[in-house]
Amino acid sequence: MEKILDIAEAIAHEKGLQPEKVMEALKTAFVQTAKRVINPNFAYEAQIDENTKNLSLVQTITVVADNDEKLQDEQRAPEFISITEAREYDDQVELGDQLQIDHDLEDYGRTAASQLHREIEYHIQRLVEDEIFNKYKSKVGTLVSGRVTRVDSKNNTYIEVDEIRAVLPMKSRIKGELFQVGDHIKAVVRRVNMDKENGMQIELSRTSPKFLEALLELEVPEIAEGSVIIEKSARIPGERAKIALLSTHPQVDAVGATVGIKGVRINAVSQELIGENIDCIEYTTIPELFVSRTMSPAIISHVEIVKNEEGENEKAIITLPIDQKSKAIGKSGINIRLASMLTGMQIELLETDAVTNEDGEIEEKKDSVDALEALFS
Repeated sequence: MEKILDIAEAIAHEKGLQPEKVMEALKTAFVQTAKRVINPNFAYEAQIDENTKNLSLVQTITVVADNDEKLQDEQRAPEFISITEAREYDDQVELGDQLQIDHDLEDYGRTAASQLHREIEYHIQRLVEDEIFNKYKSKVGTLVSGRVTRVDSKNNTYIEVDEIRAVLPMKSRIKGELFQVGDHIKAVVRRVNMDKENGMQIELSRTSPKFLEALLELEVPEIAEGSVIIEKSARIPGERAKIALLSTHPQVDAVGATVGIKGVRINAVSQELIGENIDCIEYTTIPELFVSRTMSPAIISHVEIVKNEEGENEKAIITLPIDQKSKAIGKSGINIRLASMLTGMQIELLETDAVTNEDGEIEEKKDSVDALEALFS
């Protein structure tokens, strides 16, 4: 085919692909077409002449003796040619030489032309899909936005994101969210799959902790620039979340920067999450102190860390005043669940008779003290 390099460059420019990859796809299309219209058992190679920019299709075949057993093998016979037959093409050929026989697909008429068109279209489309697949595979966990194009009977939401259509499953929506065609929504890329039956599938999520982290990075400049790091995060979507923050700059308050003046930054993120309450916690590598902070707003007396056989932190035994238990557990157990998710440990609560005063200080329960005083008076 004439000027194949020009054709490859034109396709690459139109599809936003690398010319070298397009050229390889075209060569594959020619070889596959030859296998379909000439002989599927022949070994073909598509060669490019850099000077003329033309493509030639050659069949590579090994020269063997006239009585060689390989010529009798039905599966392998197309790879070989007898020396007598080979010398009809080249009278200088010797045993073991690689003989190349030229083929021109134009000699095979409309059938070859139609098949070549389908092969080129198929391989270029696969190349485009591979490029998009690799692009979005690298975006797993990052924020994307797009327009809703369809909501099916199972409430799966289909979203047009740049050049592709992604799906937001019902299970990955925040409880109570309803979307309509035309709505613009944000989500994170949760999974990218490729299979022969369904092609490429991109799944989005609004319930992943990564979505919360991505929104915070968008809203808080200190997180985006790296002076504040989100070490860990945990969510019960639409209800409550906890994030552990670490400052990498001595003059930057991680929690204060994330919350913003009068809570403006954290409230903007909460609004996107349908009113989800977000607790900001300062991260520390001291496990007892970190566990204590994750139990906020409960006031803790003592934390004991229990390790497993591998020496890893497995359980936190928390001692706390009796009046702090309900705060530690939270509504429907949400606070203790989030604390466990954030720390990666089981949490066990032990009550004491102590209580907290108005200043948040732990003291002996008053009626117990009075009883002791009466006993010894």
